[in-house]
Amino acid sequence: MLDAAIADAHANASETKTYDAIIIGAGIAGMYQLYRLRQLGLSVRVFETGTGVGGTWYWNRYPGARFDSESYTYGFSFSEELLQEWNWSEHFAAQPETLTYLNHVADKFDLRRDIQFNARVSSATFDEQKSQWGVTLDTGETHTARFLVTAVGPLSADTMPKLPGVDRFRGQSFHTYRWPKEEVNFAGKRVAVIGTGATGVQVIQTIAPAVAQLTVFQRTPNWCTPLNNRKISDEEQRQIKGSYPELFELLRTTPGCYIHNADPRGTFEVTEQEREAFWEQRYGEPGFGIWQANFHDMLTDPKANALFSDFVARKIRQRVKDPAVADMLIPKCHGFGTRRVPQETGYYEAFNLPHVKLVDIKATPIECITETGIKTSDAEYDFDMIIYATGFDAITGAFDRIEFRGVGGQRLKDKWADGPKTYLGLQSAGFPNMLTIVGPHNASTRCNIPRCIEQNVDWVTDLLRHARDTGCTRFEATEEAEADWSRHINELADGMLYTQIDSWATGINSNVEGKNVRRILQYQGGAPAYRAKCDEVASSGYAGMVLR
Repeated sequence: MLDAAIADAHANASETKTYDAIIIGAGIAGMYQLYRLRQLGLSVRVFETGTGVGGTWYWNRYPGARFDSESYTYGFSFSEELLQEWNWSEHFAAQPETLTYLNHVADKFDLRRDIQFNARVSSATFDEQKSQWGVTLDTGETHTARFLVTAVGPLSADTMPKLPGVDRFRGQSFHTYRWPKEEVNFAGKRVAVIGTGATGVQVIQTIAPAVAQLTVFQRTPNWCTPLNNRKISDEEQRQIKGSYPELFELLRTTPGCYIHNADPRGTFEVTEQEREAFWEQRYGEPGFGIWQANFHDMLTDPKANALFSDFVARKIRQRVKDPAVADMLIPKCHGFGTRRVPQETGYYEAFNLPHVKLVDIKATPIECITETGIKTSDAEYDFDMIIYATGFDAITGAFDRIEFRGVGGQRLKDKWADGPKTYLGLQSAGFPNMLTIVGPHNASTRCNIPRCIEQNVDWVTDLLRHARDTGCTRFEATEEAEADWSRHINELADGMLYTQIDSWATGINSNVEGKNVRRILQYQGGAPAYRAKCDEVASSGYAGMVLR
């Protein structure tokens, strides 16, 4: 019987099925793209590595994971019925609630019947004679489709630090992105957390009260500000549900599709007293207002940025009792907002607990992971658990992990080796019939992401409708349009302070070979301008593209 089962498995793996479209990924983007392409009457297959829908919210189960966008601005907007039947419990929902919501969406619209789970795509190759894509899974199973849509996510290629001995540790260890589904017990444990980015901040503040001992290994501190989260009252729930049309219209007008918009005043256009009062107000408000609704020159004028960075530094010193620890937690190599700002709830107070220790690994680098813990240049530490909050090979990393081959067998990874080359952040010349939603050079990677996902997906859907209605079987961006878009991307980023900083937003990751040169990966013109450009391309009959 075992031999027969093996034979059946090989037979299934060798069976090739053909679809109108294949989507890679069943997160928010892949789910909505599936819904929209079904409306066109296309046959669609989604391949998802995990065992369930949700993407980011499926994988990131670590303690403390939650929104930094207001919950009611984050959910899907395409269904009024869905909006009215779902109640968000908090202004910034935690991961379990968000995953429950996305499963509810999958159930409501019967999405799972077109999704294949436990299906990791290893390669995708364009067949020039047939004008279609062949997609191969890591099991050897192959499928073909006229159109290929990547919904792989900008933060889905997790990275481990380049440290010897990682596999030697005898205790429990987890990367935050690969957090286990079963509950992890912290009681009485000696725990290490490596990393103090947004993920590390959420983990540290959450587990600090529960563990016996917590040692945080920090390479680069980040500017963190209060989330100021709270439950949504019944009256607020009624107000939210009664104002969704106005809310989503507001979100269409702001650069990042948040409820926040930059203050029209400059930092030095007001008195010192007015400035301090304004900043105190922003610091006490919920969410990203302190980043997205600050003075308009805060992210472009070094002097303005330095002044506000000093304000936040003063807040850190007020909240952390030990002046030496406070100083370690204040960034020295970048200004406020030049990296995505982690939103926190009691993060700084965690370092006031007697059992929490902060280690600066720039001063005393980690040399290796041992069987019992971590060895730095000046000490050895024993732990029961190590948590790697070491982030992602962002935006392009997920593309690099799949062997995409276009015209003439060209590899996408080779083409993008010196930085991504795209048209509208949705296509790349030489890779026909392939759409890269939430990809590099796209407004979605600097956005309240579901809002930009819906724009991306709607545009792709309109393109495929046009292809269907006109009998087009092949489309691709021209090299000239791609070059013009790349120049535009660089021009928009000129003068932005963040481009001078090493971060995932500029393509820097010391744990990934070749990711040590700054690149412009994001569209900086704001979501409304990006939407207008995409609409202009569509209304002109898809200028910058060749349709056959």
